[in-house]
Amino acid sequence: MHKKTRDMLGRQGLTRVDEAWEVLLSHLRTATPPTETVPLASALDRITARPIMSPENLPAHARSTMDGYAVQAADTFGATESMPGYLRITGDVAMGEQPTFQIERGTCARIATGGLLPSGTDAVIMLEHTVPIDETMIEVVKAVGVGTNLIAPGEDIGKGSPALPAGHRLRPQDLGLLAGLGIDRVEVYHRLSVGILSTGDEIVPYTATPPPGKIRDINGITLSGLITRAGAKATLYGIVSDRKDRFFPAAEKAVLENDIVLFSGGSSVGMRDLGEQAISSLGKPGILVHGVALKPGKPIIIGLTGTTPIFGLPGHPVSAMVCFDFFVEPTIRHLSGLRVPETLPRPVITARLGRNINSAPGRRDLIRVQLSRAETGWVAEPVLGKSGAITTLSRAHGFFLIDEDSQGLTKDTEVKVTLYL
Repeated sequence: MHKKTRDMLGRQGLTRVDEAWEVLLSHLRTATPPTETVPLASALDRITARPIMSPENLPAHARSTMDGYAVQAADTFGATESMPGYLRITGDVAMGEQPTFQIERGTCARIATGGLLPSGTDAVIMLEHTVPIDETMIEVVKAVGVGTNLIAPGEDIGKGSPALPAGHRLRPQDLGLLAGLGIDRVEVYHRLSVGILSTGDEIVPYTATPPPGKIRDINGITLSGLITRAGAKATLYGIVSDRKDRFFPAAEKAVLENDIVLFSGGSSVGMRDLGEQAISSLGKPGILVHGVALKPGKPIIIGLTGTTPIFGLPGHPVSAMVCFDFFVEPTIRHLSGLRVPETLPRPVITARLGRNINSAPGRRDLIRVQLSRAETGWVAEPVLGKSGAITTLSRAHGFFLIDEDSQGLTKDTEVKVTLYL
């Protein structure tokens, strides 16, 4: 166990957030996951296992980027509204077909956006820069240079050029690029599997009507959604009793079947010792951190059995979600094969704080906020509530952080609000 956790959850025993992550990171494996090949239509949000090179030029042929006329640029040189040039129309480019005719000097062809340029042309003049004389003749009132208003073969991407790097999360636009190149299958890393155990004899399924003293399981469905958003596969093991003979076997099964294991409620007062015992019994190195200087989220347990990270998350839904953001989601990124440059931050906006907020020195505070628009910009109004109040997250548009060395912030202070996606 990390040395600063010996005093358990007293103020002196808490580990700073950044230090807790460094402790975990120093123990995480660096090997990449196994790979599989999937159809392009199923590859959204998967992570590329190898660099993808372009098998062909895109586009394969020169195409117009404007509605207008395909021309030889030299025929337009010197053309102005006061001294227009004249071109004879000798053809029409049909969409989706390769033109079979050739354009000679002094002539042009009608062409739409996306049309293939006919032989003999090297530019497109916009429709707006021409004046029709009749069905066979136009005035040209503006000159164009070679290559104007067209995209050349391979200008988008050339044959043999890098299309996508390894370790890249595939977005809809990336799938579009691969489709344009005729790539219909992609080698990707396996999705990480994350097991979820909701612990506690007071928990009932969220589909049930809880009797007095019982509460619905919020964390199971919430954590499952967060895991899916992070690009991993969630495996729900249901509600597990906080009895040793039930909890230990369930935790062992989850460790054997998953890359990461979460149990929520296991860091609360009633389950604290049992959670520690379970992690310690599953294999070395065991518990790495117990308790971080974070509000909400202080009582998190971070452990490792072999190469499998185990997180004992607080039972309160808000605390569990905050701990997921700070520790679980970065672990998923680290183990998934995603390259560091690809781990872009969430969108952040600057806002003025709507009221004073106090904070305890030595602790990082996460403040949920609602955003509203004012004449001077965005205003961040704290959404106050206890860590068990899930509505504080549901009503919040984002959050900002108060660092450990601060005792709070005053109204109208500028804060960086990280948006919930």
